[in-house]
Amino acid sequence: MRFALSTEQLDFAAELRKILDAGQVPAAVRAWSSGDTAPGRAILRQVADMGVFGLIVDEEHGGADATAVDLVVALVELGRAGVPGPVIESAAVVPALLRQLPDAAERWLPAVASGELLGTIGFEHGGRVVALDADTADLVLVAGSAHVSTGRPARPDEAPTQAAAAERSGEHGARRFESAAVIASIDPARKLFAALRDEVVAEAAQDAVDFAFDLGVLACAAQLLGAGRAILDQTTAYAKQRKQFGRFIGEFQAVKQQLADVRIALDLAEPLLYRAALTLDSADRARDVSAALVACGDAAHRASRAGLQVHGAIGYTAECDLSLWLTRVAALRTAWGTADFHRARIATALRTEDSHVIE
Repeated sequence: MRFALSTEQLDFAAELRKILDAGQVPAAVRAWSSGDTAPGRAILRQVADMGVFGLIVDEEHGGADATAVDLVVALVELGRAGVPGPVIESAAVVPALLRQLPDAAERWLPAVASGELLGTIGFEHGGRVVALDADTADLVLVAGSAHVSTGRPARPDEAPTQAAAAERSGEHGARRFESAAVIASIDPARKLFAALRDEVVAEAAQDAVDFAFDLGVLACAAQLLGAGRAILDQTTAYAKQRKQFGRFIGEFQAVKQQLADVRIALDLAEPLLYRAALTLDSADRARDVSAALVACGDAAHRASRAGLQVHGAIGYTAECDLSLWLTRVAALRTAWGTADFHRARIATALRTEDSHVIE
């Protein structure tokens, strides 16, 4: 399949990148980590003004009714810039879910599309719900196995209730809920909270929940690809200015080879990402988004390892901007399912296809 982005999509990506480059995103990420969300919200306001949060929202509710490819183009740029906040949730998952729930769509979708409401969502698993930036978001949704509810971050004294539910279900990791509603994250700018259900807004919504989750997987893959490219760019620039033994380290063959391997991995992951965007409405959706996340996650991880090695000791420090992308990649690789989970989905899909051929 031959695929290339349109001129309009390339121009949109370039304009979005220009805005984000001028937005002092690293400073906003550090402020978000410390609890000051104002600089990050200002950047998200600019992103909303570009129409990113309304890309996949229908025109009836104030959106652009664009394609999943358009959404991926935007999220790659947001990942490249390292924008803080529940971007995947607000731009992809919440709009995708609300679009399929008419009453909820009328209630919230226009405000989500315009950026007036910053949304987040937690998927219930084993009696537990974890939502990103639930303390900051204006709209918190909880997606269960067959229903969708509004939600809120649990208070510290309510967290043991979540722990008890996890223990009853036999889920590992219940201890993380015992002492506080805030859950430790490898990326300090990705604040995770135990969430509690409030008002039920839709029942028998399994198909809508499944689609929204898969779109979240696709969006996460796009962010990982963008973050991987940002790390490669930063590492290449550093290699051109850092001298060792009287030579720029970028002149050493070992460094060149590492960066070339990263570039190849990112370039090979990109077609899987766009294929997954093109097959969202097909029976191959789950397989393709999982393949995209595995490939983009592995490529971004390779970029992280190479970036850290080329930067040396300074790459370990929080003062170096590289660290913001390193922790983001580490967190995103498992934020929407582990590699084992997604490889299992791919294997199941391939076995099912093989059985159909044999029959």
